[in-house]
Amino acid sequence: MDERPWWRGFGLRLTVGLVMLVAVLSVATGILKITQQSVTGPLATLILPAVQETVGFTGALTGFLMIGSALGLRRGLRSAWWSTLVLLPVTALQGLLQSSPVSLPLVLLSAIAIPNVLAHRDRFDRRLDLTQAQLAALVAIVGAQVYGTVGTYALRDAFANVETPVDAFYYTIVTASTVGYGDAVPQTAVAKLFGMSVLVVGTASFAIALGTLFGPAIEARFQRALGRMTDSQLDLLEDHILVLGHGDLTEVMLEELVDVDYLVVTPDGEWANSLGDRPIDVFVADPSDEEPLRRAQLADATAVVTATNNDAEDALAVLTARQLRPNVRIVAAATDRENVKKLKRAGADTVISPAVIGGHLLVESALGRGDTEDLADKILKDEGPSDRTE
Repeated sequence: MDERPWWRGFGLRLTVGLVMLVAVLSVATGILKITQQSVTGPLATLILPAVQETVGFTGALTGFLMIGSALGLRRGLRSAWWSTLVLLPVTALQGLLQSSPVSLPLVLLSAIAIPNVLAHRDRFDRRLDLTQAQLAALVAIVGAQVYGTVGTYALRDAFANVETPVDAFYYTIVTASTVGYGDAVPQTAVAKLFGMSVLVVGTASFAIALGTLFGPAIEARFQRALGRMTDSQLDLLEDHILVLGHGDLTEVMLEELVDVDYLVVTPDGEWANSLGDRPIDVFVADPSDEEPLRRAQLADATAVVTATNNDAEDALAVLTARQLRPNVRIVAAATDRENVKKLKRAGADTVISPAVIGGHLLVESALGRGDTEDLADKILKDEGPSDRTE
């Protein structure tokens, strides 16, 4: 029996969805509070005026940070799990400080999301591995802001309305983002030249960041168009069926898997590309390797099915799946009748031989017998009990 913790029923998608909903509500209530510019409700008299002025802005900012955490949760990042765990109490507190009827759902959903996130802690175990391009973008953005802030503050006497480091940082942000409100203005030739350098360096850093942000998104769209699963989609798989390999019976099986979540793992890239116009999820990888099966969330699959035209490859896939997860149900199809027991020894719970079934059907049809129960009993008797040691 495949036993799972009781909280598996909540589902990983529910956890990510709750966090994203809290993020959207935090942004919405924050913006609404900014337009009201005051705190109402039973806690209004207990909240300091300075807090009342900033509670809307901080609520919206926390909501945007929470959106980033939710996207990180979709990728299974442990860092996103920690940031979500920190931000959820903050959103609940900000909802209380806003003290209005519209902020009550934010408080309740934040409280509900916290135990759900804690319950799924083991699912968020991926490290944040930044690519060289992402590291370069991060260094470029941070470096541009440091350069502009330090330089502007050092030349503050040559700028109008720049007196503090906050003013210098503000000037750097509005200049690098090409907003330029015009309230902080360079007064000397040196300051103007420095301002132009901040503009060039800042826009270049933002361009690099946009490239690293939208590049993976475009790549993911291409993968989806080719019928291939993206990393975030693989991370969210749960209670699905793994179909290992591709053969003559695979198409028949896929037609029968209606209203069931499943993933096909196959090394056949051409066949995977042919599924681009069909709503079929496929992961291009060798199903006999351990890492692809882990990526395909074998730990949360309800069953494993393999039915290629190569019994040896099926046996390797079955053996790998059985070693990684001893209690998962595995069903295999044997092309050659003599390989039925071999596939059972490899770890399959049930092995179906199309040749045996076809032979029985032909004989029964020729003799005019239509008792399906007797036919099923005969097929199962011929195949014999599983030789696998439990």
